[in-house]
Amino acid sequence: MKTALFPGSFDPVTKAHVDIIKRSIGLFDKLYIGVGDNSSKKGLLTIEKREQMLRAVFKDEPKIHVVAYEGLTVEFCKSIGAQYMIRGIRTVSDFEYEKAIAQMNHSLAPDIESIFIVSKPGYSSISSTIVRDILRHKGDVSQFIPKEALAYL
Repeated sequence: MKTALFPGSFDPVTKAHVDIIKRSIGLFDKLYIGVGDNSSKKGLLTIEKREQMLRAVFKDEPKIHVVAYEGLTVEFCKSIGAQYMIRGIRTVSDFEYEKAIAQMNHSLAPDIESIFIVSKPGYSSISSTIVRDILRHKGDVSQFIPKEALAYL
C-alpha cells in the first residue's frame, strides 16, 4: 500500500493546499494530511480547529486522513507507515527551502521519499501567511479559502 503524508500548518487551509492534495490523491492508496504546529509562525487557529476545517473540506474523500502531530515530520511518517512526503512548491525560494529539508529528511530516513508538486500558476501567490494577514485586518478571504473552511474562520 502506497501511503503519503502532506504535512503543513494549514493555518488556515487555502485553495492552493486543496489543489496540491487533490492532485496527490490518485497517486496513493492513503494520504494523510499532517497538521503540525510551526513554532516559528504566529498561529491564528488552534490545531483542533485546523483539523476540523480540513475534515470538512475533505469529508467526501475516503483516502484522506487528517491527523495532528508534533515533532520531526520523518518520525511521524514512520509512525503512520508513510513512504512518501508531499510538498507543494509555489516559487523558486520554496524549492530551495524544501530541497534543503528534503535532503536533511533523506539523511534521517532514507526510505522516505519527498515528492514536490508544483502549484498551478493561479495559486502561486496564495499562502496561509498572507491569508492570515488579510483576516487580521478584517479583509475578505473567500477567494483564497475553500468554501467549506470559511465557517471555521
